[in-house]
Amino acid sequence: MKLSARLQQICDQLPEGCRFADIGSDHALLPVAALKKGKAVFAVAGEVNDGPLEAAKRQVHSSGLQERISVRKGNGLEVIAPGEVDVITIAGMGGALIVSILSEGMSKLDGVERLILQPNVGEDLVRRWLLEQDWYLSSESILEEDGKIYEVLTADRTGQAGDLNRQLYTDRPLPGCGQQLTKERLLLMGPWLSERPDAVFFDKWSSEIEKLEKVRRQISKSELEASRIKAEELGLQIEQWKEILACMQKDKL
Repeated sequence: MKLSARLQQICDQLPEGCRFADIGSDHALLPVAALKKGKAVFAVAGEVNDGPLEAAKRQVHSSGLQERISVRKGNGLEVIAPGEVDVITIAGMGGALIVSILSEGMSKLDGVERLILQPNVGEDLVRRWLLEQDWYLSSESILEEDGKIYEVLTADRTGQAGDLNRQLYTDRPLPGCGQQLTKERLLLMGPWLSERPDAVFFDKWSSEIEKLEKVRRQISKSELEASRIKAEELGLQIEQWKEILACMQKDKL
């Protein structure tokens, strides 16, 4: 079975021999591929909607893995018992929803050593939750597929999470630049991604700047004083982001 590049990135982060739950598993492609590749020994494919649930059941049955992949209907982490799995994957949802699933299922995180998360938007919300809950963001990757950009965030449970996270989110000066990567900017851009920015990273943030410029142009059409002030603030923010990206690109050369 050939996975999409996005799902393959997630599969690559699974520890050998793990037991994992794939929340919002859709067609159970990830669990089936992970077991066939020998990455996992057991998986739970969780789905809340009947259509994807039935598709997952068919996929698992046709693969002959129904003894090792349990397809379950339920909302978020309610499909697993505490201590049943050591890894959880959640992909293809907004960052706010991922945070909500993790927060509501805190009691199910006992025994879980790794979270592999792929938010479609709101990556900063996920990073902030991981930081606040003492999960160490051990790696990040970014990729483009079918015209969309995805980020995969991997976090580990460790007794050193506090110290490691403080180091990870320490303000970073940008050489030859009047700006620095503050903790808030690292939460937005990704501490690992911004340390090793690639072409996809720059494409994403150039696109984000374009979105801000579009908003500024719309606000500038208003004659209200509050709109004028907001447009000026956005203009300053845009210039700062442009300077940051320019410095990062120079540093990469």
